[in-house]
Amino acid sequence: MGLLVLVTGLVVAALAHRPAAGLLNPEAARPEGSLALVRLLRAEGVAVTAVRTSAEVAAAGPDTTVLVTAPRRLAAHQVDAVRRSAANLLLVDPGREVLAGLAPGVTEETLFAPVDTVPPACALAEPAGPAELGGVLYAAAAGVRCYPGEAGAALVQVTEGARTITVIGTPVPLTNDRLAEEGNAALAMRLLGGKPTLLWYLPMPEAAPVDQRRGLLELLPSGWLWAAAQLAMAAVVAALWRGRRLGPVVGEPLPVAVRAVEVVEGRGRLYRRSGDRGHAAGALRAAARARLRARLALAGGDEPAEVLVDAVHRRTGRPTADLRALLYGAAPTDDPALVRLADELDALEREVRQR
Repeated sequence: MGLLVLVTGLVVAALAHRPAAGLLNPEAARPEGSLALVRLLRAEGVAVTAVRTSAEVAAAGPDTTVLVTAPRRLAAHQVDAVRRSAANLLLVDPGREVLAGLAPGVTEETLFAPVDTVPPACALAEPAGPAELGGVLYAAAAGVRCYPGEAGAALVQVTEGARTITVIGTPVPLTNDRLAEEGNAALAMRLLGGKPTLLWYLPMPEAAPVDQRRGLLELLPSGWLWAAAQLAMAAVVAALWRGRRLGPVVGEPLPVAVRAVEVVEGRGRLYRRSGDRGHAAGALRAAARARLRARLALAGGDEPAEVLVDAVHRRTGRPTADLRALLYGAAPTDDPALVRLADELDALEREVRQR
């Protein structure tokens, strides 16, 4: 038991002291972390503190710089809290919604610019020299534009009241593996080391204030009502379309032998009950045509109508127009017409047999 407790304690201790991971994590020594930059800042006398709540950012004063490492994760109420802060802001690839809330006048121009060594082209970054920037390029109605690309700048800085808001399109110059390249370290120190205090903001999900919480219907997109109405109409149309169609006939073996005459009479009663004279007339005509083909020694049932009509005409001498109307005509409109059709087909078959 004592050995088990000892092993468990060693495992927990090892896990607890593992280097932290994550992009721009101030405690991570991995390539994508920022522990090297944090140590440089502290060596220059900057107090670096990692914070995870927007309330801590909102309380920051004008002697503070706030680095927002993942602005795209901010909810609306978190953006409002950051806006209330009096600190300078550095936003890393913030996205359009956060730009609109925290960096007025700044817009995205290019979303997928390659990260490359770019000259500064502005007094703000001139001491740092060329740095590795890219990712998203921005335009600003006013303010400073540095590290220009083909369309937009990789770093822009605007002023809002007494504070400055800086936007960069990639985290590359702030990471451990790229900090020593080109002027990345000098640029990072210039952007983050200007105030005695630096809040390293790692946004986490937070519950919205009670007065800002929205109901379920408010969370749905604006067009959901019209979409639901269209889906309901489509469902009604589909039901009407499918509901009036007759499905295919399903054959089912009968448990007992049924006489043919009973089957014929039963089918006839079904046709009569449903009023389906067209189906009954089609069955009568199809049977008559099959018997006529056999009597006239025709090849099969897929020949054109003219072949059967011409053969019956040559045998009986009846006009082809009358024969076509009898064998391939329209459905009868009432029961007496259906009976007359059956009689005329029987008469035609007898005439063919007798000649």
